[in-house]
Amino acid sequence: MANLDKRPLSPFMLGQTYRFQITSVMSLLHRMTGVVLAIAAFGFSWWIMSIALGGSYAEGAAAVTSSLPGRIVLFLVSLALMYHLFNGIRHLAWAAGFGFRIPQVYASGYTVLALTVVSTLILWFVAMSGGAA
Repeated sequence: MANLDKRPLSPFMLGQTYRFQITSVMSLLHRMTGVVLAIAAFGFSWWIMSIALGGSYAEGAAAVTSSLPGRIVLFLVSLALMYHLFNGIRHLAWAAGFGFRIPQVYASGYTVLALTVVSTLILWFVAMSGGAA
């Protein structure tokens, strides 16, 4: 019987046993952004409730979201949202049977990354300019 102790156990061993590829990295990012967005939903709920309660609650929420750490968190959440959106569309295309050839997989991966960065920057440009863009 062959010695099975030297075989890799799982793809979680990226970098040790398996080589990083755009497909594996984007799959991990998709899962991680899903978790980030699930956690961010609680923050969004807190913000909505604070605004609805008004008064000092609304002022506290405004202070948190307008602070530098608050803006960094909002930027990262918006980046996660855009990535998850575009990569989800990519997965829907795969579910419909499109884009399975390796060049198409790489092209759609780089397209998702480019759309994520561009759309997040546009979103923040519009938000920071007061919607007057």
